[in-house]
Parts: sequence; C-alpha cells; structure tokens
Amino acid sequence: MSKLNIGIVGATGYTGVELLRLLAQHPHAQVQIITSRGEAGVHIADYFPSLRGVYDLRFQDPEHADLSQCDVVFFATPHGVAMRDAPALLEKGVKVVDLSADFRLQDVPTWEKWYGMPFTAQAALKQAVYGISELNRAQIQQAQLVANAGCYPTCVSLPLIPLLKNKVLQDGMPIISDCKSGVSGAGRKAAVGTLLCEAGDNFKAYGVAGHRHLPEIRQTIALFDEKLAEKFIFVPHLTPMIRGMHATTYVHVQDNINPHDLIADFYSGSPFVDVMPIGSTPETRSVRGANICRIAAQRAPEYTDNVWILMSVQDNLVKGAAGQAVQNMNLMCGLPETAGLSQVALLP
Repeated sequence: MSKLNIGIVGATGYTGVELLRLLAQHPHAQVQIITSRGEAGVHIADYFPSLRGVYDLRFQDPEHADLSQCDVVFFATPHGVAMRDAPALLEKGVKVVDLSADFRLQDVPTWEKWYGMPFTAQAALKQAVYGISELNRAQIQQAQLVANAGCYPTCVSLPLIPLLKNKVLQDGMPIISDCKSGVSGAGRKAAVGTLLCEAGDNFKAYGVAGHRHLPEIRQTIALFDEKLAEKFIFVPHLTPMIRGMHATTYVHVQDNINPHDLIADFYSGSPFVDVMPIGSTPETRSVRGANICRIAAQRAPEYTDNVWILMSVQDNLVKGAAGQAVQNMNLMCGLPETAGLSQVALLP
C-alpha cells in the first residue's frame, strides 16, 4: 500500500509539532509539505531540534505551497485560515482535518458571536463532520472534511456521551464541568499570562464569563437533550504544567443507574478510551504523550440525589488535538484506527 502524502498548514505551533512527531511513526503516511509564513525557507531541524534527523523538510510559504498534491491536509492554524483555504482543497478532492475551530459549530451566528469575525465557508460547513472519533466514527469514515474537536470538549464529552445516549440523566438538573489544562493549551504565541513567572506556581480560573468551548460542548449535549445543554456549566482553569487536562463533571442520574457500567460498555470497543475501575482517580501524567482518555466514575459520598462524579484525563496536545486528528485521518482513509498512535504515556 502506498503512503498517504500529508500537508500541514501552520506547522510551527505546539499542535503542529505534535502532528509531526506522531506522523513520523505512522506506517501509512509521509509528511510532504509544511507551511509557515513567518518561517518560510527555514529547515525543520533548525526550528524544532527534536525532529533533527527525522524529517528533511523546509517550511514553505502557504501562498506558494502546492497542497493539492496531498492526500490529506491538516490545518493547525488560528481560526479563520481553514475556512478561507480549505474549500479550494476540498474541490480538488483533498481530505481535510481542521484542528482550528472553523467548522466545529454548525450554527453560523453562534460561531460569529464567539469568534468575532464573519463566517465565509457555508458550503464547506455543510459537509463538515464533527471530529470526536468515538462519537461520529461512522460519519468520519465517509467524510472529506473533519472538524477536529477542541481539547476541553473532547475531555468533557467522552464520559458524558454514553449517559446522554442512554437518557439516564435527571431532567432539570445541571451538568457542571470543572476543568483544568496545562499551559500548552494556550498555544505557542507570546502572551503575558503564559510566561513562566505568571503561570508557574499559580492556579486560576479563566473564561468564567464565557469560553469558546462552551457552545461546542453544548452542541454535543444538545444532540441528545437540548434542555440539558442549556443548563450546562463549564469553568476552565489554568494549571502550572505543560501538558495535561483534567475534567471533573458532576451529573444527577436516575435511580438505580450505574454510570460506570454504561460508560464501560459504551467504550468496550474503543482503543483510545480507558474506563478505570470504580474508586479510581485518573492522573494526567498517566496519559502524557499518548492518544488516550482515561475515565473514572464515582458516586458522590453520602449524597442522596444520585449525584455522580465523572473524571477524565487526556494529553491536551494528543487526544485533545493532534492525536485525535491522526485518529480521524485513519478513519477517513480506511486505515486501522490505531495506526501511528501506539505510543505509551511518558512517565515520569
């Protein structure tokens, strides 16, 4: 079988270099083109020393790169770029995985409200499939354009989906997600809030009045229950670590329902979701560098209203971004879902 030719638009960020790391070990893919306006002409080993001896590529200006020769193009770019450039690639038959937020929200006014610019790719949006692999596996297998899910939405949604699908959550009761992310989730751009002296030895909530991932998570909940979606509460926090994401979600379930068993049954055939025994507490270090989400469920102690605590962890750059993007590519291209994603987590 010949290898897929891969292009990465915006390959200089953390998700870009993570894509390069994962695809270097993929048996059915080879990266042919990497683009960057600011680093055009620079050899990849001079920009990412970790890739020295792995790739012999130079960054190309995206205006001059012939991405139409690729089988799959990943957009690891700020919002606005993919909706501008992806439609032309789609017309030429190229498969696209967008790691930005451009095609995640199906409601255009909602997208424009949260991202602050006009949306200009309505035709492409109609064919976009939302890229939580375990939620839309069958649709992704037929897709040409996949909107890779955000990091928080993946971590929060995976333990919720089986409960929503089985309709076991109590009507009228809120779903509350208290989430923490490592600083790499903010991207590689220079910003005061992510400087070592600002983020190190510190812990804070942010986006309490509204985070862009809130409507994305609500969109997934609304697939199963629109009223519950309206009652969803989401508070993200920044933690003083580089990688890792932890979501603690509180739900009210119906009488005589064991959420752990429902979640375990739902993901029994999913290679990248690990449902741990009741009583477990997953740790972010157990998934560092690996494309896996670990989930545990416990009933709230001495609480009579069937409140359960769902805990999920993932590496925000892997299962929360680049790893899931490769997983989606595998599904789109008829490859084994696990191809190139067998990395074991790094410890310590």
